[in-house]
Amino acid sequence: MEDRWLSVDEISIYLGVTRETVYKWLSEKKLPAHKVGRLWKFKKEDVDLWVKKQAKTIGNPKK
Repeated sequence: MEDRWLSVDEISIYLGVTRETVYKWLSEKKLPAHKVGRLWKFKKEDVDLWVKKQAKTIGNPKK
């Protein structure tokens, strides 16, 4: 099990989106992340859960 924190670049590659999209989600307080100094860091497991939650919300917009 990988237990390291991912950077903005790494999470954007992992999700298949641009860095700008990651920063947009961060500014909208949608993407789970932690700020360490000036840097944003992500736990892969937290982001995976967030993606699954988004998929359920899109599939059932009343939730």
